[in-house]
Amino acid sequence: MDTFTRNGLTFDVTDSGPADGEPVILLHGFPQTASSWSQVSELLTAQGFRTIAPTQRGYSPGARPRGRWHYRTSELTADIVALIEQTGRGPVHVVGHDWGALVAWSLAMNRPDLVRSLTSVSVPHPGAFLRSMTRSRQALMSWYMYFFQVPWLPELVITRIRSVLPTALRRTGMSLDEVAVVQREIIDDPKLTAGALTGGLNWYRAMLLDGPTGLTRTVSAPTTHVWSSGDSALARRGAELAHEYVTGDFRLEIIDGASHWLPDQRPADLAAIILDRIS
Repeated sequence: MDTFTRNGLTFDVTDSGPADGEPVILLHGFPQTASSWSQVSELLTAQGFRTIAPTQRGYSPGARPRGRWHYRTSELTADIVALIEQTGRGPVHVVGHDWGALVAWSLAMNRPDLVRSLTSVSVPHPGAFLRSMTRSRQALMSWYMYFFQVPWLPELVITRIRSVLPTALRRTGMSLDEVAVVQREIIDDPKLTAGALTGGLNWYRAMLLDGPTGLTRTVSAPTTHVWSSGDSALARRGAELAHEYVTGDFRLEIIDGASHWLPDQRPADLAAIILDRIS
């Protein structure tokens, strides 16, 4: 697959490995695209798996609808349902990092028939995340989420003061090369009013529009949650609470000394964890 479609939107896809290999869906987060999975994908395909990494809604040039209402979690999840159905290969193994993890949790909760296993990276079940707000420093660590709710101001600040987002990303542990990719793929998008930056920020602006749906629902698929001790965006407490929302086999994997950007910086460790869950 090079693309898939849903409701008039066209999503770019990086499809690697043998066509008849067992499918693994890789879902990226903010502010990245499918390219963030390239190293992990290479390791998984070397083991005979087929990896399918979509560049998601708001990021793919052909899938950037205007208005935050189009970026509800239910819509983001329906996109991945369409992707899986168009592969004709479900159920599949699903892996998500950051916002991609939230979509993966939602998919596993709402369409368990499509999910063979779940590996969530950094972001835990939404119920665990919400509870961690009052049981850890998570509310303080999530300060940027409140700022991103403001219409247009974040885009204005990020594009006019060009050092703002790169500096913030460097503080979270991104390397200079990784920041350069974000600069090229997200910040320097030539169509800002309908570009990848606004599209990515709209995920935050729509996060409450579905209401409390999914905060208490559980996942039956075998699940591994991965957290890194150097993550400046997610507190450990959310990772510790994630098991309460899984009725199937659950494992918590902690990667010591790593930043939030595990697919980019610890691909071998992450691929090993994914392979262990898949097998």
